Amino acid sequence: MIISSPSDYRQAAKRRVPRFLFDYLDGGSVTESTLRSNVEALQAIPLRQRVLQGGGTPSLETEILGSQWKMPVALAPVGATGMYARRGEVQAARAAEKAGIPYTLSTVSVCSIEEVAKNAHGEQWSQLYVLKDRGFMKNALERAWEAGMKTLVFTVDMPLPGSRYRDRRSGMSGPNAKLRQYAQAITHPQWAFDVGLKGKPLSFGNIEAYTGHEMNMDDYMGFLAKNFDPSISWSDLEWIRESWKGKLIIKGLLDKEDARDAVRLGADGIVVSNHGGRQLDGAISTAQALPHIAEAVGDELTVLADSGVRSGLDVVRMLALGAQGVLLGRAYVYALAARGELGVSHLLDLIAADMRVTMTLIGANSPAEINSNHLDAVVKEIKMSE
Repeated sequence: MIISSPSDYRQAAKRRVPRFLFDYLDGGSVTESTLRSNVEALQAIPLRQRVLQGGGTPSLETEILGSQWKMPVALAPVGATGMYARRGEVQAARAAEKAGIPYTLSTVSVCSIEEVAKNAHGEQWSQLYVLKDRGFMKNALERAWEAGMKTLVFTVDMPLPGSRYRDRRSGMSGPNAKLRQYAQAITHPQWAFDVGLKGKPLSFGNIEAYTGHEMNMDDYMGFLAKNFDPSISWSDLEWIRESWKGKLIIKGLLDKEDARDAVRLGADGIVVSNHGGRQLDGAISTAQALPHIAEAVGDELTVLADSGVRSGLDVVRMLALGAQGVLLGRAYVYALAARGELGVSHLLDLIAADMRVTMTLIGANSPAEINSNHLDAVVKEIKMSE
């Protein structure tokens, strides 16, 4: 298969990995309406084309949260990334390092904090979920800091897992899940050899480092169901802000009142996100929520966004809607599943090329210049009327 666009990696990943893994990555909650809306609403945003602006080749470099990024893109935390390529978190982190952008390690990663920090460099962030076991949370914070991960991405939109019916159908969860997974692995021998055999141990390293017990895929799904905490409130986060000495980013906000609460907490940044449509089906898309949140709090902290981004053109759209940077999730894991580190590097090259073309055609010389003036007038009128 010839990969010529970012979207090609989705089909390549679908061919390479067993169905239960592809559907876990590709799917959303309930009817997946928010999953679709994320992509469709963002792609429906028209940009304002300009001509004869004479700006030359645009630069993608930008400063975000006090760091210099080669492009306004970071790799988002994605659970079980190491199931899609051999030691997948390490490969993704290396690709991010080469691209000069941050990599965010998931709480529920296959590779541990220590393994990723030892085998990849560059700017690395650590994600943390709201969990019932505060001992685990404290342990994860301490290990991340020791490993040099000085930015914490605290994900707050998963007090419990969403209803993901596709996972039950595919064998990621539900009756006879392990047997179904083995059967699917047999029909994907390249993945089974490269990841299933040569990629061992396929435990969830961060959790194993705390519990001392190996955790397989069945244990992982049970952990998700049992250990998330729906009772958490903003006041419960104060100990994290007080104890964490680095940058704090709150991920998973769609409402401007919640964004203001993040400001009051003392967060350095937020990620406008609906968890890629994997939590509340029927929630508005990130593209719809972003302008209102950016307008409400944009001068008080750094506003990032994710969900629905599939190209460099989409990155520019997010910046025009008010984000200062964008996190890639599914898009890079598709590439990782298809071609490992090389696939992620190629995807980032494609996104960078798309961004340069788009920025030239809208008359923007740098990411910092992109704003609502680069949106078509119709979009601006709709925003004003709201």
